[in-house]
Amino acid sequence: MKQELLRIIRLLLPSLGQTIYMVAVSTLLSVIMGLPLGILLVITEKGSIWEKPQLNNILGTVINILRSVPFLILMIIVFPLSRFIVGTTIGTTATMIPLALAATPFVARVIESSLKEVDWGSVEASISMGATPFQVITRVLIPESMPSLIQGMTLTIINIIGYSAMAGALGGGGLGDLAIRYGTQRYDTHVLIATVAVLIIIVQAIQYSGNYLANKINRR
Repeated sequence: MKQELLRIIRLLLPSLGQTIYMVAVSTLLSVIMGLPLGILLVITEKGSIWEKPQLNNILGTVINILRSVPFLILMIIVFPLSRFIVGTTIGTTATMIPLALAATPFVARVIESSLKEVDWGSVEASISMGATPFQVITRVLIPESMPSLIQGMTLTIINIIGYSAMAGALGGGGLGDLAIRYGTQRYDTHVLIATVAVLIIIVQAIQYSGNYLANKINRR
């Protein structure tokens, strides 16, 4: 029993490290790309602080199209881009490119939804005092929507964890790859159960942390 446990731990640790690496970098990249898109969706809509209806429609359409593409299909489509950036289409680093691209439209919509929750009276008050659009964004919209943004980023991270597990089907590494190689191809039920258990623990920990942080900021 002890030897079996040690064997499972030896298999899990490297895959867990790969998953954490994939999720952390992909989340960062998706936020870097999705944050400005989400802000643009809010400020360019009709009646907002930088009204650009045509740009808003184009952005909304592009984001909706990207969101409608299943992750595994998107991963295959993005293979040439992954090869161009990192030199390969296999492995943990290569998987981060499609992971980030898949999460970016989700992040954009999450940020859009969070910013729209801000009381428009606060925005109008800041504009009446001479605030520029940039100041409205950085001093009103983002600070006022921070609890909702944290909840949205929590959902984003959980989604990326799910995507990273699916990426294992195409040689992406991580816990998903471990579950496929041992749980499916070798019929190793113990490794499969352990992998699922670790994923559940990670998701629960992230959800709890996100809820705690959002509630703490909201009370302030």
